[in-house]
Amino acid sequence: MRKLLLLFFMVIGVVTFAQDQINVESGNFDFLKDQTEVNVQVKFENVAFQVENYTETQYIEKRKTETIAKKGEEAWGKWIGEWDKFKSTEYLDYFLKGINRKSKKTVFKKDAHAKYTLIVDAKWIYAGWHGGLIGQEAKLTSDLTFVETDNPSNVVMKLKGDKVLGKPQNKDFVMEYGRIAGAYEQTGKYLGKKIKEVIK
Repeated sequence: MRKLLLLFFMVIGVVTFAQDQINVESGNFDFLKDQTEVNVQVKFENVAFQVENYTETQYIEKRKTETIAKKGEEAWGKWIGEWDKFKSTEYLDYFLKGINRKSKKTVFKKDAHAKYTLIVDAKWIYAGWHGGLIGQEAKLTSDLTFVETDNPSNVVMKLKGDKVLGKPQNKDFVMEYGRIAGAYEQTGKYLGKKIKEVIK
C-alpha cells in the first residue's frame, strides 16, 4: 500500500511539473476571449541540439556520418527527407493536435486569416533515443509568442516552453524527428490547458 501511495504521488508530481513547463513571460490571455481562431506558425531557425548545444548543421552532419556508416547512403537519403518534411509540416501538425485537444473555444490553425498569430520558435531540442522496447522522449524548449497577424511587431503575449518532455510512443517514435514531434504535441497540449483554465 505504501508503494502504491508513493507511486501515486510521483505521478501527480510529474503531471504538475509538466504543466509548469509553460511559463508566462509577459501579457495574459484576455485577448483570446472573443477569438474563435488563431493562426499558428512554427519557426525552426538557430536551434541548439542535445546537451552539447550543436547547431542544426553540426547535428545533421553527425547523424549523416552515423547513418551512412551503419546503414548506407540510401538510408541517409530517406532520413534527411523525413527530417525536412517534419520541419516543414509535421511539427506544426503535431502542435495543433496537442493544443486543439485542450483549447475548444478558440481553434488554432495553420494559414488561418485570424487577428492573432502564435509563433512557436524552437530554441533547444534534446532528440531522445530509441533502443528496441525502451526509449527516451525528446525535449523541446521554445518561445511561444502571440502577435497581431497584420502587425507582427505588436507582441500581445509571450510564454516559454521549458524542456517540455515529449509524448511517449507516437507512431513515429522510433526516429528522432518523431520523438521531437511528440514534444511539439505536448507543448501544444500544455499551452491549450493553460488557455482553457482562463478562457471559459
